[in-house]
Amino acid sequence: MLVPNTSTPSTLSPTASDIVLTGDRPTGRLHLGHYAGSLQSRLSLQGLCAQTIVVADLQALTDNSGRPAHVAAHVREVVSDYLAVGIDPAQTIIALQSRLPALAELTMLYLNLVTVARLERNPTVRAEIEMRGFARDIPAGFLCYPVSQAADITAFRATVVPVGEDQLPMIELSNEIVRRVNRTTGTDVLPECRAMLSDTPRLPGIDGRKASKSLGNAISLSATTAEVRELVMAMYTDPSHARVSDPGQVDGNVVFAYLDAFDPATDEVADLKQHYARGGLGDVVLKRRLIEVLHNMLEPIRERRLALAAQPGLIEETIVEGTRVARLRTEDVLHDVREAFSLTA
Repeated sequence: MLVPNTSTPSTLSPTASDIVLTGDRPTGRLHLGHYAGSLQSRLSLQGLCAQTIVVADLQALTDNSGRPAHVAAHVREVVSDYLAVGIDPAQTIIALQSRLPALAELTMLYLNLVTVARLERNPTVRAEIEMRGFARDIPAGFLCYPVSQAADITAFRATVVPVGEDQLPMIELSNEIVRRVNRTTGTDVLPECRAMLSDTPRLPGIDGRKASKSLGNAISLSATTAEVRELVMAMYTDPSHARVSDPGQVDGNVVFAYLDAFDPATDEVADLKQHYARGGLGDVVLKRRLIEVLHNMLEPIRERRLALAAQPGLIEETIVEGTRVARLRTEDVLHDVREAFSLTA
């Protein structure tokens, strides 16, 4: 009997035997939410276990079909962000989804195992449909993109997927599909995966809403010093904190959310929270501290990005080689899944 995996995501400790799969949609440059939510986890796993990052350009088209050139242009931007933060192609495979045909066939096969009702119950999909104002005009590809994610995960036989907590329903659906495939053969054709949550699973945008490239409320990893300053100074704090002497609200304060995520002086941040809560600490002081923290963190990333710009062929070389390796692996998995569906002669 196949038992669902019930590992607690936040306490997961990957080992050398684990296979890690992550990815991003190339709809814009990556931002601090990505760094806190997944990139730091990827860096910590690099060299520890096998890891692949998929640049999900096909999934990006599910709600960007009217601007395919925009998606294509940001493939290089996203890969540049990977390399700038320290992802090493010698240790982490970076592959382009649209150049892996096995993923498309796996998606088609898995769609036969999932009902429309099940997809519509997905809370993450429901929230994104509402945010984009689709109502009933939902692109079929968008409704079904969790199945495409399941294809990505299983195509590498991934056992660990670093995600934000809003993506946990996707992991659940992927494991449901795995169990259905395995039941058809009575053998473990595919492994189930476990989610790995970061210490900062969901970093808000500067306006307090979910950080999003499409909403324009996120600080990109490639932001200039001036852009960082402007965005931090516009951050949502406590609207009732009209005077410095007034007690301030820490919960829901975006500046403190970013200090918690990125300020290494945790004891000092704790003292600042107490000071702010009792009054006597202004928002501008906090924002200036955050600007300095982000500058110290982002400056090395900016420098590496500039160095990459001087090597114009490196990005494409990284994509081509990573995709070549990934294609071989995904085709092996597709062969086994096709056998489960009795599609091999």
